Formats: sequence, C-alpha cells, structure tokens
Amino acid sequence: MSKKQLVAGNEALGEAAILAGAQCYFGYPITPQNEFTAHMARRMPEEGRVFLQTESELAAINMVLGAASVGARALTSSSSPGISLKQEGISYMAGDELPGVVVNVQRGGPGLGNIAPTQSDYFQATKGGGHGDYRNIVLAPHTVQECVEMMILAFDLAEKWRMVSVILADGVLGQMMEPVVYPEKVQINEYPKDYILDGARGRKPRIIRSLYLAEGVLEKHNEKLQAKYAKVRETEQRSETQNTEDAELVLVGCGTSARACLDTMNTLRKDGRKVGLLRPITLWPFPVKVLKEISARTKKFLVVEMNAGQMVEDVRLHAAHDADVHFYGRMGGGIPTPPEVIDKANEILG
Repeated sequence: MSKKQLVAGNEALGEAAILAGAQCYFGYPITPQNEFTAHMARRMPEEGRVFLQTESELAAINMVLGAASVGARALTSSSSPGISLKQEGISYMAGDELPGVVVNVQRGGPGLGNIAPTQSDYFQATKGGGHGDYRNIVLAPHTVQECVEMMILAFDLAEKWRMVSVILADGVLGQMMEPVVYPEKVQINEYPKDYILDGARGRKPRIIRSLYLAEGVLEKHNEKLQAKYAKVRETEQRSETQNTEDAELVLVGCGTSARACLDTMNTLRKDGRKVGLLRPITLWPFPVKVLKEISARTKKFLVVEMNAGQMVEDVRLHAAHDADVHFYGRMGGGIPTPPEVIDKANEILG
C-alpha cells in the first residue's frame, strides 16, 4: 500500500499522467497551472519520456495530435485563455478520431481576466468548444485524490473511444494541497490501434484526416461520430449522490463548488433539513439517468457554480418538467462559501 503524500493538485495530475503511461507532454506556461508543466519538465525526462515546452498553445495541441497519430499516449495542460487557443486542434483530433488528454485549470475571464479560480469554461468543454459537431469526454474532480483517479480514467476513456478527454479543474484544485495515495501500479487497458501511422510494412497504407471533400462523405463521417457519441452517452455517465432518497432539496455542484455543497448538506442535515447532494463527475456525458431518477421524487434543486450559470442549463434540460431548479453562483474568481449556500438553501426551503 502506498503511503499518503501531501501534494498540490497540479503536481498530482502530472504524476498521475506518468503512472497512467503518458509518453509525451507538450505544454506552454500559464497561471494557475504552471506547477503542472514544471512537474512534467522534471519527471518526464527522469522516466525517459518526452517533455517539450512548446512555442505556443497551438503548437502544443498539434503536437498531441501528431503523437496520438503514431500511437503514443499524449497530453497537454493549460488554463482558460490557453485552452481557447487549443480549440482548433481539439476539433481536428475529434475529426481524426484521435485520443488525447487536455487539462484545463480554469481561471477568471472573459479575456485575460485574472488568475483566480472559476468554472466559467463549462460550456466550452461540454458543448465541443471548437467548430463542428463533436464532443469531448469531460471529467470534473473535486479533490486532489480524484485528480489522480480521473487522470488515469481520462487516458483510458480517450483510447477506448478514440476521443479527447478533458479534465476540468480550477485554480483552487490546482494549487491546494491534500493527502494523496498514488496507486502502486496502474492497469493499462490495451485497445486496438489499427488506425495509427507506423509504416505500411506490406499492409494497405493508412490515412488519418478530417478533410472530406467528396459529396456526402463528410456527412457519413459525422453520422459515424454521432453514433459513437450516443454510445458514450449511454455507458459513461458518472456521478456521486448522497442523501437523495428522502431529500426535499438536492444541491448540485461539481469540482470545487461541490465541496461547498457537501459542507452545506452536512450542516443542514444536522439542523433537521432534508438536503441531498448530486455531484456530476462526468460533465459530458452529463449524468442524465441519475438526475431524472432523483427529480421523479424530489422537485427542488439548487445548482451551485463558480460562473454566471452554465451547468444549471443541463440540470433544467434533463430534470423532470415540474422540477423547481434554482441557481447560486459567483463570477470572476468569487468562490461560493458554505454560509452563502446555506442562506440560499434556507430561502428555497422556506
């Protein structure tokens, strides 16, 4: 059994990527994720793997694309404005059906904003982000330990479905330190890679591309992608629930906001208030099945976010038609605190 270590979220993400078999890391500095890049700069060469600080965010994502095309496990990390610059490359990877991992340690926006934590990139991550009808798998850890677990999961899901997996963290989670237990050994699943460019060697040549100019061909390709996304929606929904069986109000939060929700639930339960928690772990696919089950018996929801209201739209879309969905959010680096969420919950409960 590995011993507990006090580790910051950014470093935990980096070390977990190494444990998950990452062979290549390409990145460009930006606060508040620089510790991630610094960790990889030291550790990847120690493991005999590839680290490259690129000349730009655009270069980083296109190097991930290139590495994935020859079968390497590759990743990049950045923070909100840097992730925006990577969107074209992520769209190309979706069109090419190439696996890769992208970590977003979110900071305040829009524009350059500030270096404080937010969750304002939810739309960007879950609705595609770049051009074209595509999806990314999106995971939202809420502890440093989960940063480790979800990095390992992100690589597995990316290769299983030949998609980009996004880990949506934030400045709090990236900078904070918590006890972590690393797995002594990670089971790396091997999926068929009959698409990679490794030399024809007597077989028929392969082409990886997202450009389809012949009439009707691109439509067929999109139909294939949408069929795959439908399977991901059906099989990869993940969430955590607590005290939802008898709840009169269910708090919904992910990442750092979920920590405030958990504290609020525990405090109000002690006061005799029947409050539960739904924590989406996959933001895409959103945990629709669990939400529908809960909303069949519980009609009041409070969605807590570090933005102007983004995940709340998915809750309103998928909850029962008669559900009463409320929202509390802070923007621009503001972090919802348990007393604030408690006040809002008591207001709803009356």
